[in-house]
Amino acid sequence: MIAQYGFNATLTARPGMGDRLVDLLLTGLDEGSPGASEHCVVYLVSRSASAPDVVHVTEGWTSEEDHHRIFAGEAAQAIVTQIEGLLAKESQYTDYVPVRGKAAF
Repeated sequence: MIAQYGFNATLTARPGMGDRLVDLLLTGLDEGSPGASEHCVVYLVSRSASAPDVVHVTEGWTSEEDHHRIFAGEAAQAIVTQIEGLLAKESQYTDYVPVRGKAAF
């Protein structure tokens, strides 16, 4: 499948909560979670090298509609609720239309 919709999110955890935020975001890859969906073709969690409480998430989806539908589900909303309690400020989002690239892990 090819990503037709995506975004980057920058999340800033409360001081000292960066590890917990990363761990929680990575549960998004667990079976039944949004990142495990066949419609999510990119789910990358990264950290700032200079600010350990700043976390970046890159997602690529088969369509914007698929993302919104899955994100509205119970599993995604449970993660969002937990994330909100860890954040120091509102997250910043940049949407995009993927063109081409590579990810290998």
